Amino acid sequence: MNVVAPIQSIARRSLHTELVDRLHDMIVEGDLLPGTKVPERELCERFEVSRTPMREALKVLANEGLILLAPNRGAWVSRMTIDELEEVFPVMGALEALSGQLACERITDDQLAAITETHQRMVHHYEQRELADYFRANQTIHEAILEAAANATLAVQYRALSTRIRRARYMANMTEERWSRAVQEHEEILEALTARNGARLSGILRKHLENKFETVRTWLADNG
Repeated sequence: MNVVAPIQSIARRSLHTELVDRLHDMIVEGDLLPGTKVPERELCERFEVSRTPMREALKVLANEGLILLAPNRGAWVSRMTIDELEEVFPVMGALEALSGQLACERITDDQLAAITETHQRMVHHYEQRELADYFRANQTIHEAILEAAANATLAVQYRALSTRIRRARYMANMTEERWSRAVQEHEEILEALTARNGARLSGILRKHLENKFETVRTWLADNG
């Protein structure tokens, strides 16, 4: 993996947030692999930043559980374990289900139109096999449903757990069979949301996450 090129400088106005987001995406999308050391010097060169903002960004990712900081040894990308995911996924499934139920009660026409447009864009990325762009659109849909639920407490808990399992959700779309099924599940999500059928959407979202977990479990068993 060559992390030095191409140069991607970062606007100083949002240095910290932008740097955290970019490192976050590199971990989630597999540019920085679990169990590998974070190449701090090369990343500083790539993003044209000094070691201080880089280390501050790594501290944020460490708090999210994506990075392990070892005194005098640098930073390492944390590994995912089945035990950790077995704890997190059921809770996340319950939050997803509640998010869908509340969204059906509170979503506006404008919010629904935006989700529909994002869904169509996501399907296009699937057809073009653009996994990274597909994943971002996928995440945007789940975030939009959460926003439509209009419950601040739910949003805080959801986002805290979402950060911990985002890598797992990305890996769950890696197989062709699972990817195809995920798109079909999103078709069902949009249908239930459009019909404002909270009970149906709640069940679909819970099952959607269960299916992702089974795929990740299999992947970890084969590659752990």
